[in-house]
Amino acid sequence: MTMQMDRKEPLLRIDVGVCTYRRTELEQTLRSLGAIAVPNDAEIRIIVADNDDVPSAEERVNALRALVPHQIVYVHCPSSNISIARNACLDNATGDFLAFIDDDETASEDWLVRLIETVEATAADVVLGPVKAVYDQDAPHWMRRGDFHSTFPVWIGDRIITGYTCNALLRLAAPSLAGRRFSLALGRSGGEDTEFFTHMHRMGGTIAYAPAAWVQEPVPAKRAAFSWLAKRKFRFGQTHGRLIEAGSGLAGKMRQLALAAAKSGYCALASAVFLFSPVRRNQYILRCSMHAGVVTGLLGMREIEQYGAAEVSSS
Repeated sequence: MTMQMDRKEPLLRIDVGVCTYRRTELEQTLRSLGAIAVPNDAEIRIIVADNDDVPSAEERVNALRALVPHQIVYVHCPSSNISIARNACLDNATGDFLAFIDDDETASEDWLVRLIETVEATAADVVLGPVKAVYDQDAPHWMRRGDFHSTFPVWIGDRIITGYTCNALLRLAAPSLAGRRFSLALGRSGGEDTEFFTHMHRMGGTIAYAPAAWVQEPVPAKRAAFSWLAKRKFRFGQTHGRLIEAGSGLAGKMRQLALAAAKSGYCALASAVFLFSPVRRNQYILRCSMHAGVVTGLLGMREIEQYGAAEVSSS
């Protein structure tokens, strides 16, 4: 007679999605995931979605399997469109939750524990964590002092109405997320996560914040430039403007156009007032760029491309 020992099944199954595109930093990301604390009675599974034309990350992932104490699922999902990779993570997720982390980020030890604690305490559909930028000493002093690259939620009163995928946990059974996917049309410009979470919230989804669930992200030289920040803010404004335009009539659109143009003009004037204060000056110039982007988004202009092949070719 063969005796079988009972195997305790995990109460929680958590997938971690890592979308990657030709980044050697992926190794550090996976190593950090191998070192994180595991929530009680939970099982972690990592999904690596390779968005390159060829499976360039497969060898690197295979080399790390023995070093990471979690199952790693490698998915080749070409090409050069981040939404394809994000959707591949959703399509291959089998857990109760799906966490997203970028392929150039490293997770803090309690990252996933804090996300799970918050989602259980709030019953939210999505939980966001902060992304702390790590600057090289060659980065401009005003940039390091003003911390222009770290990512935090934007609060509207006491609510968060949109989100990002660089540090997020999704409750996959939430009705607001059922069948929801990232827009392929925004997969090269960016803004696909803003649209995803905005529509999720409009469908009744709730978003919470876990300030202790932080990850770190280095700021490479090509991003430690004012021009990169201005382009990013402009594109963010374009996405925001397009989302506003989709939910308003002609009169509402005209009001929003006038408001965005006025805000852009105000920020331009404020930047001149703070001409000799680099942090405040650049904050206002970047806000001016964002509001200008809102204007173009309201007018239906297509978002500029900033990621994937576009980013590689500009570096």
